[in-house]
Amino acid sequence: MDSNKIKKGLGRGLSSLIGETKVETKKNQLSVSDLIPNKYQPRKIFDEDNLKDLSNSIEERGILQPIIVRKSNEDISKFEIIAGERRWLAAQRVGLHTVPVVITEADDLKSLEFAIVENVQRHDLNPLEEAQGYKRLIDDFSYDHEKVSKFIGKSRSHITNCLRLLSLPIEVIQLIETQKLSAGHAKILVGLENATFVANKIVEKKLSVRQAENFVKIFKKKGLKQISSNDVNINDLENSVSNKIGLNVSIQNKKNNKGKISFEYKNLDQLNKIIAIIKSNY
Repeated sequence: MDSNKIKKGLGRGLSSLIGETKVETKKNQLSVSDLIPNKYQPRKIFDEDNLKDLSNSIEERGILQPIIVRKSNEDISKFEIIAGERRWLAAQRVGLHTVPVVITEADDLKSLEFAIVENVQRHDLNPLEEAQGYKRLIDDFSYDHEKVSKFIGKSRSHITNCLRLLSLPIEVIQLIETQKLSAGHAKILVGLENATFVANKIVEKKLSVRQAENFVKIFKKKGLKQISSNDVNINDLENSVSNKIGLNVSIQNKKNNKGKISFEYKNLDQLNKIIAIIKSNY
């Protein structure tokens, strides 16, 4: 595929991509048993609640959008799903025997492109699945970051940062896959020494992304041996007070539980606000 065709791939949507391939105009109904999953499907985890909702919708209204398929290269009696695997799974749940399909002629690259575009448009991929989809384009089809960026319609830095998630330890990757860590948390952990330890602390303490960023700062300063649960508690308190008064707050707590608290102000109005808060408690 040349550069003109990949330009703004995501923005054009699936209908435009379908238009670039030869599609049989006849409406088709195929048996659910004749369909097989897309071997290039970047999506590995299907949300159970969403699948239930879709099943209920299909049971009431049927499948409104046909499933896009191609003839399987591995089994000539089967058709490989390019886009619509969730609809296929839901159809089986409600006992449908046939499903509407659009049969298209697509090579492996086109099949992967279809799958990535559909899922990214619907925001159905977790950050790791998205990264793995981009990696397939790079590893299997010789795309570079710039080419992926143009096709998907996202910045090159987004593609690069997304791919960096794949360098995280397997334990951290599993926390992302099970949605115990968000994409925001994951980005903080990339390149961090002892990322697994920090990730587990974030999950254990249920830290927000902002709290996790502050915790990582403490971790980098003190190191693994000196970090303590008290550091995390102080971090939580700083964020709580800061959010309450709308100013940056710093708490320095020593081992004997003595220390100091600092408020950062940028003008006299903010200083007067701090004074007013202190006076109101006397």
